[in-house]
Amino acid sequence: MCGIVGLFLKDKALEPRLGALLADMLVTMTDRGPDSAGIAIYGGGVEGMARITVQTPDPARDYTGLAEKLAATVGEADVDVRDTHAIITVAASRLEAARAALREISPRLRVMSAGENIAIFKEVGLPADVVKRFGIAAMSGTHGVGHTRMATESAVTTLGAHPFSTGPDQCLVHNGSLSNHNNLRRRLKALGMTFETENDSEVAAAFISQQIAAGLGLGEALTGALQELDGFFTFVVGTKSGFGVLRDPIACKPAVMAETDQYVAFGSEYRAFAGLPGVERARVWEPRPATVYFWEREAA
Repeated sequence: MCGIVGLFLKDKALEPRLGALLADMLVTMTDRGPDSAGIAIYGGGVEGMARITVQTPDPARDYTGLAEKLAATVGEADVDVRDTHAIITVAASRLEAARAALREISPRLRVMSAGENIAIFKEVGLPADVVKRFGIAAMSGTHGVGHTRMATESAVTTLGAHPFSTGPDQCLVHNGSLSNHNNLRRRLKALGMTFETENDSEVAAAFISQQIAAGLGLGEALTGALQELDGFFTFVVGTKSGFGVLRDPIACKPAVMAETDQYVAFGSEYRAFAGLPGVERARVWEPRPATVYFWEREAA
C-alpha cells in the first residue's frame, strides 16, 4: 500500500506554487506508506543546459569542492546543495561526460535524475520530514509527481524509494506489484540498460523510458506497458512535457483524478486534493482500467 500524487499545471499563474501544492498532497497520503518519500519537480530548465540530481550519505565530504572537480573534466558546473542531494547544472552537450566524472569522483554519489527540466528528491522517512529537508514547498515548476512508500518488494532505502528515473527527464511512481519484472529486467539488460535496485517499479520505469527512447510518444509507451507488464499496478509517469496515468486491467489499486481549467491532479485518495484551489468545481473521476491517460504541454 503506497500513496501516489501528481499535478500537471495548465495555468502558468500556479507554477510558483507547484512545490507547495505537491508537498501538501503528499503529506496527506502519509498513512499509505511511512517508509520513504520522494518528489519529482519539472521546471526551471535553461536552454542548452542540463541538470543531474545526485544524492550521497556524506554531503560534507562529497559536495565540498565538487564544482571544481567537475570543472576540471567537463567545464563549468554549478552545484546547488539541498541537504543530502545536489542539483548539478552543466552544458547539455556535457551531460554524459558529467555522469562519468561523478562515478570517478566518488562511488557514493548516486544519480537520482538527469535531464533538462527534472529534479528528483527522495529519502527514507516521513513525507513531512522529506519535503521539509529539501524545501519542496518553495519550488516552482510546471508539473510533478510524488510517492510515499510502504516497502513490500524491496528494502527500505533511498535508492528503493520512488520516483524512479531511468531516462532523460523521465520518471515513474507505482502502487502495486509486477509478476514478470525479473524476466523483463533480463530483456532490458540485454538492450544495455542497467539497474540499481531489485524493485519491480524500476523495471517499469526502465521499460517506459526504453519505449520513449525508441521514438514512441508517452501515450504509445504506456500502451506498450499494458501489453508487456503483468501484475496489478497504478503508474503515474512524468516526462519533460508530459504527465500520464495507467492502471492495469483489474484496477484493484485506488486512484482518483480531478481536472479544472487550471490543472490535472492525481491522488491515491480523494483527500489528496483537499488543498487544491477550486477543487470544489473540478471534474472528478476514477481512471478506467487498462486505459491510457496523458496530458502534454505545448512546445514553447
